Amino acid sequence: MSLLHLITGGSRSGKSAYAQSLAESIRSAGRTYVATCPVLDEEMRQRIERHRRDRQGRGWRTVEAPLELARAVADAPAGHVVLVDCLTLWVNNLLYQAQQGGGDLDEDELARLAGELAAACRGRSEPVILVTNEVGMSIVPENALARRYRDLVGRCNQVLAAAADEVTLVACGCPLNLKAQNAKPNP
Repeated sequence: MSLLHLITGGSRSGKSAYAQSLAESIRSAGRTYVATCPVLDEEMRQRIERHRRDRQGRGWRTVEAPLELARAVADAPAGHVVLVDCLTLWVNNLLYQAQQGGGDLDEDELARLAGELAAACRGRSEPVILVTNEVGMSIVPENALARRYRDLVGRCNQVLAAAADEVTLVACGCPLNLKAQNAKPNP
C-alpha cells in the first residue's frame, strides 16, 4: 500500500512549496506533477509558469488533468512519486463542467469522485501527495454558488483526509501534522 499524504492550508500558506520539497525528498524512479489548473487569463498563466520554473531541472514530468484526476494518478509511470496540485481547482473544474452541461455537482457525487481518486492513489507503489486549500475557516460566502463550492471542497477534503495516511496543515510556511501514519482515527 502506498503512502497517501494530504497537505492543506490557506491561500499562499506555503503548502505547494512544502509538498514539492516533500516529494523531492522521496527516493523514487521519478516524479510526476499532476496540474489541475487550466490557463484562464494572463495572471494565471504567469502563476503556472512560476510553478513550472520551480520544478525545472528537478526531474519532474508534468501532466495536466483538470477533470480526470483519478485516471491521471493511475496512469503516472510506475515508480514515480505523484504530486497533485490542487484539489481545490479540480473541484472548481468539476462544478463548472457540470453547470455548463446544464447539471449540477452535489456532495454525494463529489464524494464518489474523491473516493475514486483515493482508490487510484492506493493503487500506486510510490507515495502520492495531494494539495488542497482549507476554504472553510473564513466567513460564510454571500452567495449560493460560493457556499456550494465551499461545501464541495470541504467534502472532498474530508473524504481524502479520511483515506490519507498523513494530513498536514501548512500555515505561514510552517507544517503542522494533523494525522500521522498508523495513528488511530478519532472517534
